[in-house]
Amino acid sequence: MRARQLEVFCTLMRCGTVTGAAAMLNISQPALSQILLHAEDQLGFKLFNRVRGRLVPTQEAEELYSQAEHIFAELDALRRRTVDMRHGRTGLVRLAASAPPSMSIVPRALTMFREAHPEIVVRSLIAPQLAIVEMLRNGEVSLGITMNNLPHPGVHIETVGRTVLVCVVSAGHRLAALDHVRFADIRDETLISYRVDTLPGRLLAATAEAEDFTYAPAIEIDLSITALPYVRDGLGIAIVDGLLPWEQFNGVVTRPFEPRIEVPIAILTSNSRMLSTSHELMRECLRDACRDFDRPVPGAA
Repeated sequence: MRARQLEVFCTLMRCGTVTGAAAMLNISQPALSQILLHAEDQLGFKLFNRVRGRLVPTQEAEELYSQAEHIFAELDALRRRTVDMRHGRTGLVRLAASAPPSMSIVPRALTMFREAHPEIVVRSLIAPQLAIVEMLRNGEVSLGITMNNLPHPGVHIETVGRTVLVCVVSAGHRLAALDHVRFADIRDETLISYRVDTLPGRLLAATAEAEDFTYAPAIEIDLSITALPYVRDGLGIAIVDGLLPWEQFNGVVTRPFEPRIEVPIAILTSNSRMLSTSHELMRECLRDACRDFDRPVPGAA
């Protein structure tokens, strides 16, 4: 399958219609259909059946899609890299961070980096951890920063800091009057917090068990920022990371949570790709930002 055929196939799998895929690729519908027909002729089997005006992937297409999408992502990363080189952006830093570090650590690191190296372009992305791992593997980014230091094949994990979990409540909530919050204080509250299969969720569950508390959030989240509107609207109280600048959000306050639970902050890089000088410089700025990061929790003694 040629690169253009691969692109058409992946786009059709995502869109499900010739109209949508053609618009996304900025080509005519007849041209797209012709590329698809040539691909099917070369493969010797159909990739799609037309059912009530929609393209339905065949079993063969479903089996091919995962690998095809991976290859297409690598081609797309290569294409962007050549464009960067053509425009002289060889000093490009490609960084991906999960939401909490992107709103706290990354801005601090970027300030240091830009002061020292204003000529280097920085491409900063926000993504969940598993997406960051995949982007590192396919070369789309060279640096990642997450609140998770669990191992992944082919990825180097460097723990560079830690953040504590805090209790976030609406400004008028009774818990806002406490100096700190414990599990005993939230037994009758609607809890908003991480799924148990996340690292913070597992840490909370283990600590809760030792405190004779059943960790069972009524509203499960993956990202701490998700809890903000729920807490602000009075749906419950949240136990989340203290990495986000919670004090900047109106209508909520944070209180230290006890016993103290720490979540690691890690820089991720690919084991198979050497970092460029630009990326090495950015990694050092990220290390410094994490090393200096000591955000006080409002309400702490």
